[in-house]
Amino acid sequence: MFKHVEPFPGDPILTLNEQFGADPRPNKVNLSIGVYLNEAGKMPAMRAVLAAETALAADLGTRPYLPMEGNAAYRKAVSALTFGDAVPSERIAVAQTLGGSGALKVGGDFIARYFPQAAVWVSDPTWDNHHSIFQGSGLKVKKYRYFNPATGLVDFMGMLNALETVPAGDVVLLHACCHNPTGADLDAQQWREVAALVKRRGLLPFFDMAYQGFGQGVDEDAFPIRHFAAQGIPLFAATSFSKNFSLYGERCGSLSVVCADAQQADNVLGQLKATIRRNYSNPPTHGARIIARVLGDAALRADWRAELDGMRLRVAAMRKGLYDALRERMPQGDFEYLVRQTGMFSYTGLTAQEVESMRVESAVYLVGSGRLCIAALTQATIAPAADAMARVLKRRG
Repeated sequence: MFKHVEPFPGDPILTLNEQFGADPRPNKVNLSIGVYLNEAGKMPAMRAVLAAETALAADLGTRPYLPMEGNAAYRKAVSALTFGDAVPSERIAVAQTLGGSGALKVGGDFIARYFPQAAVWVSDPTWDNHHSIFQGSGLKVKKYRYFNPATGLVDFMGMLNALETVPAGDVVLLHACCHNPTGADLDAQQWREVAALVKRRGLLPFFDMAYQGFGQGVDEDAFPIRHFAAQGIPLFAATSFSKNFSLYGERCGSLSVVCADAQQADNVLGQLKATIRRNYSNPPTHGARIIARVLGDAALRADWRAELDGMRLRVAAMRKGLYDALRERMPQGDFEYLVRQTGMFSYTGLTAQEVESMRVESAVYLVGSGRLCIAALTQATIAPAADAMARVLKRRG
C-alpha cells in the first residue's frame, strides 16, 4: 500500500540538531537551531514564568477544551502586547495558535480561501519553512529582493524596487524584527517608507514576529506592526512566544488580523475559527494560561520584561564578543556586519562547504546557509566558534 511513499529528507535545521546530539565529541558547539541559551549554555526558565506556573499549580482544576479561538485572557494580552494603542481592539481579530508556525498556517489557509488569486512574496532569503507552510496551503510563493551579501545589511532600494512590481492584492511577508536568517533589519524611517508603498500599491502585509524583545526592545520591535495598523493598512500578524517566554515546547502563538471595522473583525474571527476547526479544532491550555497570568499581573509583567531585556543585552554582548574574537584572529577581515545586524541570528556569508568543514573539523555546527545563532553563544564557546570560522575563511586566500 505504501511502496510509493518516498523517504523524508529531513528538515535542514532539525535534522542538523539531531546530528549534533549524536556527535560524541565533547567540545562540540551547536549554533544552528534558533534557541536562546544562557551563559551556562542552558535554555532558561524565566522567573516570571516559574512564578506564574507555581501559582497555577496551586489551583489546577479541570482541563476543558478551549474555544476554537483560544484563551480569552491570553488573546487580550497578546493583542495589547502586539498593537499597544495603535488601533482599537475591536477592529482586531485575534486567535490563539500552535506557535508562530500555526499562525502562519492558519493565515495561509485563510488567504487561500478568501484571496485565492494572491501570491505570497517572501524576502530573499527567508526562514525556509515560510515556503513550505504557504505552499502547503496551496499558495504560490515568490521572492522579493531583501539582502545585500556585500554589506551584510538590507538592500533597501532593491527591496523597494521589488515591492513596486508586486501586483495589487498580493501578500507580502515581512519580518517585524530580528530577520531570520540574516539579522538585517529595517530602521523606523525605512519601515515608514515601506508602509507608504504597501498602502499605495494595495498590497496585503503579513508580519511574522517570532522574536519580539530580542531586537531593540518589546515596544520598539513591534513598531512596524503598530505603524502599519495606525496608517489604516489591513494586515496579518503572526506572533510567537517560544523565545521571549522560553516556552518552546508549549507552542504558544497567535494570529491577528487588523480589519477596517468591528463587523469585519467579527466575520474574520469567525472564519479563523472555522479554519482552526479544520486543522486542529482548538489550541492547548497550559502555556496560554502562563502567559496570560504574566502579562495580566503588573509585577510579573515588569519582571518578565526586565529579564527579557537582560537576555537581549546578553545576545548583543555575544555578538560583540564574536566580532572582537574574529578581528583578533583576522585583523584585515571585515566583520562589521556582526555588530550592525540585530537579534538572534547572523548571516555570515560562509558557504555550505565551509559550514561543513567547520562541522567535520571543529565540531561547530551552523546551518548550511551560513546562518549562525548568536543567541546560542556563550563566553566559553566564542573562542572555538571564532577559531573554526577563521580557519575556513583563511583558506579563501
